[in-house]
Formats: sequence, structure tokens, C-alpha cells
Amino acid sequence: MTNATLTIAIDAMGGDAGPAATLPGAARALAAAPDLAFLLVGDELRIARYLARLPALAGASTVLHTDKAISPGDKPSAALRNGEGTSMRLALEAVADGRAAAAVSGGNTGALMALAKSVLRTLPGIHRPAIASIFPALRGQTIMLDLGANVLVEAEHLVQFALLGALFAQAHTGKTLPSIGLLNVGSEPGKGPDHVRMAGQILAQLPLPGRYKGFVEGHDITGGVVDVVVCDGYAGNIALKTAEGVSSLTGRLFREALTGDPLSALGAALAFLGLRRFKRRVDPRLYNGGVFLGLGGLAVKSHGGSDALGFSTAVGLAAELARARYVQQVAEGLGKLAHAEG
Repeated sequence: MTNATLTIAIDAMGGDAGPAATLPGAARALAAAPDLAFLLVGDELRIARYLARLPALAGASTVLHTDKAISPGDKPSAALRNGEGTSMRLALEAVADGRAAAAVSGGNTGALMALAKSVLRTLPGIHRPAIASIFPALRGQTIMLDLGANVLVEAEHLVQFALLGALFAQAHTGKTLPSIGLLNVGSEPGKGPDHVRMAGQILAQLPLPGRYKGFVEGHDITGGVVDVVVCDGYAGNIALKTAEGVSSLTGRLFREALTGDPLSALGAALAFLGLRRFKRRVDPRLYNGGVFLGLGGLAVKSHGGSDALGFSTAVGLAAELARARYVQQVAEGLGKLAHAEG
């Protein structure tokens, strides 16, 4: 291994493609950030076959062998009971004991959250961890949380999500005071369920590491109205899956429209550069990575069906947050909030 400054633990067996995506993905991330090192967790024979074709990654990696892995169908309870020695758990344990700055897995989301809570624990003062991800927007990007970890929440949970999201936005965008909005059925102060309105009242009074802008609606997620959109996991997961479906539909309709006849194909060729820019702006692989926020260590969930490019994005996001000392920033932010509320 090189004298790198930041080690990322990779669940090499996670995701639909396993090492076929995770290892080329890690290699891509290394090419973009040569100071990275990797702890590759999984079947050493399968890993070795890929490392033979990825010499730069091999030189920056240590392999931790296990022939046990979490399966896509494992329930969280089963992962907790039987997860000892699996590639997913061992990657998280590397973060817990300081051998790695973050863990990245494309495995089962429920199992990963259950194991992450068990191994990394929640930070003191955090009631529930949340899942956050990045959405493309008309103006830059939007960070949204929670995306499915907490279906039912109270006002205090949304307030903590706002803190977690604001600090994420600081690390990702470099903005000192990112803007925050609460997802609601309307922007008027009197709309929405009680816990959302109560959270809005609390956020308006707290010294957050960001600017609370009030309620936002679904179309504002991609409108770039705020940097951070806060919601419960029920609404967030529906929004996420809807966005994935719309992205897939848009891509398919574009391909059909641009290849349906010779004139359309000619038009597509003439507009090639513009279409390539469009693809880069909306390519879901470039926004891959659900971050588990509020834990005592960094864990990032890559989409299970992602390819090497998508996995490299998740690794890059993990490295970005580790460099920004995100977990320490959250702990400090919680202390400031507790002081303000006291």
C-alpha cells in the first residue's frame, strides 16, 4: 500500500455486480484522487483476478479476506444475527476501529443501515440517523434527506435532519450558510401536518449552520430553490424512486426520438455536444451515493445496480466527507444546538 492519507473500506462483494463494479469503481476513484488507499473486503481469489488487471489499485490496496457476504434478500434482523464476518460488517468495523475513514457498500440498504447503527452507533444527541443523497437541479445540486431510514418522524427528528443536511452541504458545496427548506404540500406557513409545521417554527429560531428558508414543494427539489430539502423517509423515498423512474423514462424517450428515423439521427449527430452536456447533467451515476448521516463514522451506500462509474462517485463522496471531518463537524454542531436550546 502507498503512503496515502485517506483509507476507504470497500465492501467488494456488495451490489448486483460485486467486484466487477466495485473494484474498477475504486480504481476510477483512485485515478481522480491519488492520495486514497483502500481496504478491499471480500473473497481474496475473486478480488485478485481483478487486481491483476488494475495495477494502480493493487498498489494502493490491502485485501481483507472473507467468503461471507450479505445477500440482497437478507432482512435487517437477519443481517444483525448472521452478519458477523461478512464483507459488509468487516468494512464497517474497519471504520469503527480507525483503520478506514469511511466504508462504501452497494449491498442491501436495510442490512447496511442496521449493521452501521450496530457497529458505528449514533452520535450522542442524535435520535435517528438519516439517509441523504444529491439530486441534480436547475441551479447546481440539491441535497435531500431522509430518503427512507425513518418513515415516521416527529418535529425534533426533522430539526436534527436539517442540521445533518446543512453540514453535509457545507462539506459538499463549500457554502458557509447553505439554504434549508422543509418539504411540505405548500409553501404557506399554515399548511402541512403538525410535526412539519412545528419543525418549521423551531428551525426558524435555531442558530443552524445554514439559512432556513421555510417550506418548499416537490418541484423545488430539482428547481435549485434551496441547497438542502428535509423530509421524512416516507416522502423522501417516494421522491427518490419517482426521480429514478422519470430519469429512466426521459432517457428512453430521448433515445427513441433521436433514433426513430434518418432525419432524427442526423439531428442527434449535429447536436452531439449539447446532448453530451445534457447527459452529464442528469446521469444518475454522477449523483450516486446515499450517505448515512448521524452515525459515529462514515458509511456510504452505492446503488446496488450501479456500474464502475457510479461506484466511483460514491467512493469520491465518502472521501470528500472524510476530508471535511463531517462526523466531527456534526458532533460540534450538536453541541452548539444543545447550548442554544438550553
